[in-house]
Amino acid sequence: MIENLLSGFSAFGDPLVWLSLVFGSLAGYLIGAIPGLGPSLGVALLIPFTYGLDPVVSIVGLVALYAAAEYGGAITAILINSPGTSAAVATAWDGYPLSRQGKAGEALLVSIVTSGIGIFISALFLLFTAVPLSEFALRFGPGEYFALALVGLSLVVGLAEGSVVKGAVAMGIGLALATVGLDTQTGTPRFAASVELFEGLPLVPVLLGLYALSEVLFLVEGGMTAKIKSAPLGGWRSWNWRGLWSLNGVVFRSSVLGYIIGIIPGAGASIASFIAYAVAKKTSKTPERFGKGSIEGVAASEAANNAAVSGAMAPLLALGIPGSPTTAVMIGALMIQGIQPGPLLFSRNPEIPYTIFASLWIGVPVMVFIGLAGARAWARVANIPGPAIAAIVAGICLVGAYASEGTMFPVYVMTAFGILGYLLRKVQVPLAPIILALVLGEMMETNFRRALITSQGSLEVFYTSPLTVALLLTAVLAFLLPAIGFIQKRRQATRAADPSVRG
Repeated sequence: MIENLLSGFSAFGDPLVWLSLVFGSLAGYLIGAIPGLGPSLGVALLIPFTYGLDPVVSIVGLVALYAAAEYGGAITAILINSPGTSAAVATAWDGYPLSRQGKAGEALLVSIVTSGIGIFISALFLLFTAVPLSEFALRFGPGEYFALALVGLSLVVGLAEGSVVKGAVAMGIGLALATVGLDTQTGTPRFAASVELFEGLPLVPVLLGLYALSEVLFLVEGGMTAKIKSAPLGGWRSWNWRGLWSLNGVVFRSSVLGYIIGIIPGAGASIASFIAYAVAKKTSKTPERFGKGSIEGVAASEAANNAAVSGAMAPLLALGIPGSPTTAVMIGALMIQGIQPGPLLFSRNPEIPYTIFASLWIGVPVMVFIGLAGARAWARVANIPGPAIAAIVAGICLVGAYASEGTMFPVYVMTAFGILGYLLRKVQVPLAPIILALVLGEMMETNFRRALITSQGSLEVFYTSPLTVALLLTAVLAFLLPAIGFIQKRRQATRAADPSVRG
């Protein structure tokens, strides 16, 4: 491990890797500070710029953008009460009141520094858990991999925001899309109306369409929106640097919580920040200050949502299962480079995971410096008119889709999925389960059929292995618990509407 880790750090002897880190950080802050965009869209937009680059250079830039975008969302949350990302909503609860009290500098300092600490601590956990997890996963056969993919899908549905039914519908759409192309065993075309679809739906145009182009349509629909004037921001000398040490307990606890929650596929940084905020409030000596300008609330939210970045990377690297929508997009980026995430990644391409570990640590001081130095600039980014942002993002989408294959077909695919994403978001169907199911669908189908082939068609392969049984039971519970909760809510609503109803 030590030798591979040193090899990861040695990758930064290449100036291109440093350039990728800085560019990814700047792009991440820019994306994160614009409300409504977020890290998933940012990573999708950056993928076209990685064509032809060395895989190490590409992945460093993508990871830096992912982490910086989670940082950047807090800046506008604090200064103008407009969270740049959903994970920064809890930050705004105390960050903006602090700004109104003339403590904008202190809130920004705490948010950015605790974000960096959260990344640093969680990266340590990632190093010591991802490798053993991948070594354990090497024992998996086709049955275990099928069950593991099913667990990932079940957790995504259970943790989808809003209606569980809509989450299940989204997952079904993703699984249906995963069947497009040639059958891997018989070579029979499935739902392939043209030769271009024989290899399946091109992932990059699909990602650009669902995330980026659908957002463009919403920006165009929204037009010019009123902006909130940001709070005044003093210089670095006016910021309370001494108060940071008093937050060490809440930062460490929130970082651990963020990492653990980030590992769960579909949970993500938003859930991590909300849970860490709630725990911080319950354990605080001054819980009455939460929501009115508690610096502990800012620290808890930011340490947790940034620690979740490393957490989401653990199942991606060790198992080949994305832990968040953003890491699902990153799987596409790795596949474009000819790299397959999963347990064999550490033996076939060890430079990738260990460079990621190194980049998380090396990137912390770089991103913290950029965040502190450019706080005023990032706050002004939120004042860019919606139509201007829409035009820039649309241009990148078109160029990126065309560059993926050098033909117009990916552009047509992106446009179709942009319209689909817009319509689905209109009826509040989440997009994350679609991407995750599209990525995991092939893995699930392929291993299911391999398992049946190795067992000569017998279903015993799925219940003779204790590990397979445990994973399948986990998947069933993850599917059933949200459904039971949904039924109970319906019954409670019926009882409230008609007290005579019993049962």
